[in-house]
Amino acid sequence: MNFERPQLIRDEIYQLLRHQILSGGIQPGSRIAEIELCERFGVSRTPIREAIQRLVQEGMLEANANKSVRVRVLSAEEARQSYEVREALDGLAAELAAQNYTEEDAASLKAALHDLKQDRDDYKEQTRLDLLFHRKIALASHNQMLVQSLNNLEHTVAIIKHMTGTYNLMPETTVQHEAILDAILERNSKEASRLARDHVRFFGDLVVQQLQEMTRN
Repeated sequence: MNFERPQLIRDEIYQLLRHQILSGGIQPGSRIAEIELCERFGVSRTPIREAIQRLVQEGMLEANANKSVRVRVLSAEEARQSYEVREALDGLAAELAAQNYTEEDAASLKAALHDLKQDRDDYKEQTRLDLLFHRKIALASHNQMLVQSLNNLEHTVAIIKHMTGTYNLMPETTVQHEAILDAILERNSKEASRLARDHVRFFGDLVVQQLQEMTRN
């Protein structure tokens, strides 16, 4: 048991930091201090460094020339490329979900959208619920390779959302989500795909424009 403990600590720290980044608890651009984490968890630097290195490899953190580490700040071009990929994958997920969803999937999707439409004041919670709704669509596709691909992209999308910070609350968000779900539940795979792609493209354009403006200011 003692032999496994360092790995368990590393994994726990990794999961905690990952959750904090995805939830917006640690904002893009925030510095990750090894010493503070060591004091917080009461451990040596080794499991801290291993967890941080894993997050760097996954693209959630970035190491700078001065050896400091911070949550990534994505450029407008990186956001454009991310949403370009997300558009294709979300379109495919909606198409396959319309073809393959079960009654359990349908209930899960309805519940996810219901929760997403409730509390409109907490942006971090809205981001979590928005990502969850899209993840539920992917799961309803019953294509594990697609689910994995979208999971790998999710952290990038989360960081972008926390950098821009407004679009979950737009009226268009709810309208588009409802339309996508309706098409899925009607098993209209082509329409579900089109709506999902349009949804990602609509918000991707807004995000890229905002990040471009942030760079100029």
